[in-house]
Amino acid sequence: MQAILILAHKNVQQVVELSRKLNSNFNVYIHFDKKMTLDDNCLKILENENIRYISQEDVKWGSWSIVRATIALMNLALSDKDNRYFHLISGQDWPIINSQEIYDFFEDKNSIYMERYSADRVRKSHEEIINWQKYYYYYDVINRRKLYGKIFHRLTMKLQGLLKINKFKKLKINLDIYAGSQWGSLPRDAVEFALDYLDSHENVYKMFETGFCSDEFWLPTILANSSKFRNRYENYNYHFIKWTKQHGSYPAILDENNFIELRQSKAFFARKFDADISRKLIEKLESE
Repeated sequence: MQAILILAHKNVQQVVELSRKLNSNFNVYIHFDKKMTLDDNCLKILENENIRYISQEDVKWGSWSIVRATIALMNLALSDKDNRYFHLISGQDWPIINSQEIYDFFEDKNSIYMERYSADRVRKSHEEIINWQKYYYYYDVINRRKLYGKIFHRLTMKLQGLLKINKFKKLKINLDIYAGSQWGSLPRDAVEFALDYLDSHENVYKMFETGFCSDEFWLPTILANSSKFRNRYENYNYHFIKWTKQHGSYPAILDENNFIELRQSKAFFARKFDADISRKLIEKLESE
C-alpha cells in the first residue's frame, strides 16, 4: 500500500473532501494544526472511512513545530506495516490527475521524488539560506510573520553575523547542507532512515530544531548525505506550485484560469487550492 500524509492548518471540510477523494486508492493520515476547530461531523466522516488523524502540534510558520508535526504523521503511517510508499502533501493540495494513475506510477518504485539543491550560495528574500541553519532562530516562540517577528529576525541575523555565530562548528556538524520543498514522495526505508538518523544524532536534531524553515532542510540534508539514498533522488516532486501572488496569497491560490497550466504540467498534485476560490477549477478537473 501507499500512504498519503496530509499536513493541514485550515478549512477542515476541504481537508475531509481531499481525504475522501484519495482514500479509495491510498491509506490516508492527517495532522490537523491544534489551532484548527475540528467539527465533530467531519471527524465522524473520517472515522467512518477509516481515515486516521492526529492533532498534536500548534504549528507556527518557519518553526520546528512543522517538522514535529511531520514526524508524528510519519510515525502514525509507519505503524501500518503494509505502507511501502509515502506521499507528503498539504491540506491545500489537490490531485490533478486520477488518483489511480498516481498510485500506479509509484507502485514498485524506490526512488525519492523530492527537490534537493545545495544550500550554499543560494539566496532567498535577500538572505543566504545557509544562515537559516548556521544561526539560531526561535520561531516556536516568536511569530515570524508579525511585525515584531520580522524586526526580531532582522536584528538577530545582523547580531549573529557580527558575533560570528556558527552552529555548524559548535554542534560539530559534518554534513553538506541541502534544501528543497518538503512536499514529495519517498519509500518506506528512506522515511525510516531519516527518523532514525534524527533520533541518533542529537547535534543534527539541535541544528534543525533551532533553525529557520527546517522543514525545507531536514529530509534533503539527511538523505543526500547518505550513500544509500543520495543516488535515489529524482529531484522532482510532481507538485505544481505557482510562485506568484494571486487572490492575496503567495504562492498563488489557483482558480479556473490556471487549468491549462496544470494540464500542461507533469505534476500529480497542485497547491494552493481554496474550497471557494478554486471550486470551478476542481469541477473542471473532475469533469475530465
